[in-house]
Amino acid sequence: MIEVRGVSKSFGENQVLKSISFEVKEGEVVVLIGPSGSGKSTLLRCINYLEDFQAGEILVDGAAVGYNSVAGGSKRIKQSETEIARLRTKAGMVFQNYNLFPHKTAIQNIMMGPVLVNGESKAEAREHAQALLAKVGLADKANHYPSQLSGGQQQRVAIARALAMRPKVMLFDEVTSALDPELVDEVLKTLRDLSTEGMTMIIVTHEMQFACDVADRLLFFYQGSIIEDGPPNDVFANPKTERFQAFVKRFQSAAMVA
Repeated sequence: MIEVRGVSKSFGENQVLKSISFEVKEGEVVVLIGPSGSGKSTLLRCINYLEDFQAGEILVDGAAVGYNSVAGGSKRIKQSETEIARLRTKAGMVFQNYNLFPHKTAIQNIMMGPVLVNGESKAEAREHAQALLAKVGLADKANHYPSQLSGGQQQRVAIARALAMRPKVMLFDEVTSALDPELVDEVLKTLRDLSTEGMTMIIVTHEMQFACDVADRLLFFYQGSIIEDGPPNDVFANPKTERFQAFVKRFQSAAMVA
């Protein structure tokens, strides 16, 4: 469902992604972990083409992201805004900041994309939006404005808004990092529910226990490279690198304190 092939990305002289390659199967949940600044969030933004990348290729459901290859793959041509917009309907993305429109209610926030981008009727979009609010446990908050919702509730509306576009894959960028601790579980429950329903997902998170519980695969990023890749139990039980061994020790110490 997602193919990342030799993707490199730099900001000036700072290379933040170094020839990253991996695949995500349909229905698979892949969790990206690692220290801040290791390239995890940048990679997600490249997959949704919110960030350009200088080398490599990304495909979502078989469709190229950002560039079309020509001349036998030796050259690439940047896609039109129309092509990029079409891609973004396949890859829903949710950020750590909810980015809801403050002057619109929860249900209006969810309806906007389907009506304006997908051409759905308002009646169809409203019915689907109401079903999604129920799905994320907010059926009674349809007419509430963001200022009337908690952070966890706003984040769940943001997830429903992304799902309203009927994406093939979902990308989550540290969606609990801006929340108070007591609100984290309600958002993680929504992600768990999506995983059991078979949604293809890439999740960047610092919630290690959650990562172990829901991930089919863990990718550990360090300085722009993937240095560990495998099922959570295998990766944590048999770390291959000293850097990840140190990371595991810190995680285990934190878990013992908790």
